Formats: sequence, C-alpha cells, structure tokens
Amino acid sequence: MTVNDVSLAVFAADGPALARDQDATDLIGQLWGQDVDMIVIPTTRLADDFFALRTRVAGEIAQKFANYRLRVAVLGDIAEHVARSEAMASFVHESNRGTQLWFVPTLDELTGRLSRP
Repeated sequence: MTVNDVSLAVFAADGPALARDQDATDLIGQLWGQDVDMIVIPTTRLADDFFALRTRVAGEIAQKFANYRLRVAVLGDIAEHVARSEAMASFVHESNRGTQLWFVPTLDELTGRLSRP
C-alpha cells in the first residue's frame, strides 16, 4: 500500500509479538529488499512490556527501526495504556509530533495523516 509516496508494510493483527529489539530485527529482515518506508504494526503484535516504559522495550524497538531508517506506525487503541501512565501519555504525544514513530487508532487516520502536506 502506498499513500502520498510513502510505501507501507501493514502487518496482520495476529502473529508473533514484538517483545525485544531482536524481534524488530527479525521483522526488518522479512522486509529486506522491499521498498518500504513505514511499517504499520497493530497493537496486538506488541508485548505488554512495550507499553511499560520502565522496561525500555518501546525505546529499544523504536531505535532499531530508526537505525534502519524505517518509520513506524502503531495501529490501534492504546487509550488504556495512556490512561495508566503519564509517562506513556507523554511518549505518545511527543512521538506523534515527530515523523519516526506514530500512534494512530485506525488505518484511515494514518492514511489521512500521510495525505497532509
């Protein structure tokens, strides 16, 4: 799928969870050689530790994708995680202000965001 010249790799909601940076490396390996600008990962594919910032899982996974110059969109409802943690709420807010990591509730919202100048 391509939106506004951004090539997306949208992963299925079911499948192995990303629980550590090696899992991100494995995911990147699956995409090697493909023309992909952004990876779309459903929240169901993220281990619970991803949403507990004290574990550093979110930072390690995000950094792994950044090292390979791949943008990431986390797709799905994360309201419960944000409500439980002020740190997570800040992380999501700051991430969504940038271009590397976005948290979006729906694919329609992601495509709308990518369509904006």
